[in-house]
Amino acid sequence: MPFTTTEFPGLLVFDPVIHQDDRGYFFESYNEQAWTKQGLSIRFVQDNQSFSKYGVIRGLHYQLEPYPQAKLIRVLSGRILDVALDLRQGSPTYGKHLAVELSEDNKKQFFIPAGFAHGFSVLSESAEVSYKCDGFYHKDSEGGFATTTLP
Repeated sequence: MPFTTTEFPGLLVFDPVIHQDDRGYFFESYNEQAWTKQGLSIRFVQDNQSFSKYGVIRGLHYQLEPYPQAKLIRVLSGRILDVALDLRQGSPTYGKHLAVELSEDNKKQFFIPAGFAHGFSVLSESAEVSYKCDGFYHKDSEGGFATTTLP
């Protein structure tokens, strides 16, 4: 999987290698060996999936120490603008954000390390989003910013 680094330490975008022909397509949505080769040692423990309609904004959500979560985001159907906001004090990109369009067509995935707030806005009629987490949900460590739905 070709990883693209960003100006944010640890924040990655990657395009999986897609094998496509007249029957359809196949790709590896996650391969631990590829991540290890990239120097990433991540153990995902939870998968989540959501469905949202056009204009819905989900997030920005985060989990504080001692239960932070890294996430690997992808879109199963539709199109979203996915946003990561660096909340890591001392980081050179603290307080900055990066937005990436993810869709069923481009099949890009967004790896968001622990210490970021995460959210997305649905750009298509609807969207199904799937993401892996390296930590379990922990309500008492949860934080977020107010969200809304566009008209």
